[in-house]
Amino acid sequence: MKLVVIGGGTGLSAMLTGMKRIKDAEITAIVTVADNGGSTGRIRDVYDVPAVGDIRNVLVAMAGDSQNKLFSELINYRFEGDQDVGGHNLGNLIILALINITGSFMGAVQAASKVMRVDGNILPSTLEQVTLEATMTDGEIVTGEAEIPKAGKRIDHVFYAKDIPAYEPALDAIREADLIIYGIGSLYTSIIPNLIVGGISDAIRSNPCPHIYFCNAMTQPGETTGMCMEDHVRALEKHSYQGAADVVILDTTYIPQDVYDRYKAEGSVSVRSKETDHSYKVIERQMIRIDENQMIRHDSEAVKAVVEEIMEGRV
Repeated sequence: MKLVVIGGGTGLSAMLTGMKRIKDAEITAIVTVADNGGSTGRIRDVYDVPAVGDIRNVLVAMAGDSQNKLFSELINYRFEGDQDVGGHNLGNLIILALINITGSFMGAVQAASKVMRVDGNILPSTLEQVTLEATMTDGEIVTGEAEIPKAGKRIDHVFYAKDIPAYEPALDAIREADLIIYGIGSLYTSIIPNLIVGGISDAIRSNPCPHIYFCNAMTQPGETTGMCMEDHVRALEKHSYQGAADVVILDTTYIPQDVYDRYKAEGSVSVRSKETDHSYKVIERQMIRIDENQMIRHDSEAVKAVVEEIMEGRV
């Protein structure tokens, strides 16, 4: 089956780490290039290339299992300081070098995919250098993906100031997909930035295959504060079309009280369903784990198991 996963950030990477091991699945990741923060933003501004950070994360997640932990740590290594290479990820610099060597952004992605033995396809939603903007519910406009959550206000909608054309192979992958998944990740700054690229939502809508939304387990301060599951789905629909999701995966994992209290103090709480009448099917599963640092992480194996259930028609 051809699986298309749409998103960005660490959530998408966690999904793909598990999904790449699904038997008889051809996976295509369609990744946002709207990031303008940190190392990615500096490279984007200086060299006039699409954002590379989310692409780097996905490359690591989809790398062949023969690539060991040390290699992944090397690609994600961040130099100390803020001068010269300070603050840059080594992987970002490698991708930039490959852009210069191959002569194109996709040439770099394909070369890196070959070296890292990626089994699948990694495609940006667009090859344009894009700047994400958000209109807050009070009318204020905030510019820049990294700046939007910092505003500390409720987001009404996000947009690009000009029409952004989609990368045609990304549209082809969506049209040919047997299953389309909106990946785990920041709702307004990782998933939706793909949906508002010209042609992406229309291609999704025209494909009658199942559309699955993996809802975030926790709210994100400054982005989805106070939002329930239904609010997340409505935001997806507002930026694409009514009925964008056929199935929504909702996390129901028990979180130890001390861990939950720490997250709550930072403005992050569990995403819960507050309504009973839905136009989509809701599947409740335990989708997260607590790591050695007492941080909440999405469980890549749990993601893999749910996707396999859906592929096999067991849910």
